[in-house]
Amino acid sequence: MFSKFYNLEDEKQIKILNAAIKVYVQKGYDHASTNEIVKEAGISKGLLFHYFQNKKTLYLFLFDHCIEVVMEDFYKKVVMEETDFFKRLHDMTLIKMELLHTYPDIFRFFEKAMLEESDQIRSDFQSRIKTFTASSSTWLFDGIDTSKFRDDLDLSKVIKSMLWAFEGLSEEIRAKAKLQDLEVDYDEVFAEAAAYIEMFKKAFYK
Repeated sequence: MFSKFYNLEDEKQIKILNAAIKVYVQKGYDHASTNEIVKEAGISKGLLFHYFQNKKTLYLFLFDHCIEVVMEDFYKKVVMEETDFFKRLHDMTLIKMELLHTYPDIFRFFEKAMLEESDQIRSDFQSRIKTFTASSSTWLFDGIDTSKFRDDLDLSKVIKSMLWAFEGLSEEIRAKAKLQDLEVDYDEVFAEAAAYIEMFKKAFYK
């Protein structure tokens, strides 16, 4: 579907994607203008629609692409041989902090995307988030040493409770950022996440 775009030189691809990220972050989906995107990218609107059918297609492609870029780097850095669940979770948190500094524009786009309320893309976007969360959760627990958990616990419920806690924390942070019209303070986020990790470890390990 996007073969024409992928046939472009890497430099031109990056220029178009960076232009789209900039405009979507500044304006949000509904108010983002393809006129602004093509002006920023230095191409014609006809060429943009030659590569992407419309603004929605471009937005969803951009989200998928950004996820792919970040997660490819993320997977390279995670040591899957680490079988201690909370050590792996802690290491993943540190890697996310590193990636945040490596891809600041992409994470700003993610931040805005998570707050997006446009009816035009909401269902498509939520479907992508659900699929990504499910696959990430499966991968997170792959190969962990379950013997370290207390014998009186239902591990499936333990896992769900932790996932719900972190989802709730993320939602609280996004709501606060949206209410105050501020960028997310990621140092504060990761510090709070680390505190939760330590709390869960004490509660669920033998």
